[in-house]
Amino acid sequence: MAAISVGKTYHHGDLRNALIGAAVDLATEGGPERVVLREAARRVGVSPTAAYRHFEGRGALLAAVREHARHALADSMEDAVARQRADGSPLSAEARLAALCRGYVAFAVEQPGLYRSAFSAPRTEPGGPAGSAHDTDTDADCATAGGAAGPAAGRGGSEHGPAGAGVRAFGLLTDALDAVAAAARPPRAPRPAAEVAAWSAVHGLSLLLLEGPLRRLTAQRRDDVVESTLAMVVSGTRAP
Repeated sequence: MAAISVGKTYHHGDLRNALIGAAVDLATEGGPERVVLREAARRVGVSPTAAYRHFEGRGALLAAVREHARHALADSMEDAVARQRADGSPLSAEARLAALCRGYVAFAVEQPGLYRSAFSAPRTEPGGPAGSAHDTDTDADCATAGGAAGPAAGRGGSEHGPAGAGVRAFGLLTDALDAVAAAARPPRAPRPAAEVAAWSAVHGLSLLLLEGPLRRLTAQRRDDVVESTLAMVVSGTRAP
């Protein structure tokens, strides 16, 4: 995903991207709670009124940050799997699945503010226009962010496909699970809801490492826990 340039000045007509860049910086610093339209406007050097011409409220700005964060998460997964060979063998397919999951957790640990923003539900900004379409997530978007839309809608690996529309990370995970099933000897159909089980494992582990009792682990112990979890995810794809 292309980086967004942030600064006190911006080219005419590019204020929207400048505001998004400032908001991404805010999210990186302190998570979704730090994303405030007025503060983003201050950092860019424009008035709140000018900012409201591009975003109806905090919810709309946070939605843009959420999209950026989700793409960054998927980029981390793709970077991790790019180092793994793809030769169609069962071991290669499993290694690529583990690498994707490893990239997911690594992004959460290295970019906690953005990771939390990727799955945030916006609230109305105090002092801003209330009741806009972007003040809160729609039910469909909330379901998608939590993965609930995937199994009900069927399998699909594309970013905008039925399984997890708009969450590219979910599509990558689904594709990797399909590849594991196809590489099996003999090939087999993917296990029902395997993508939700795998996502739940890596997402839950990420939250435990960020905000739960695992946040105080040493780096070595954290790596051990991650690898144990990934081994469980991979073994769960194998035929009983």
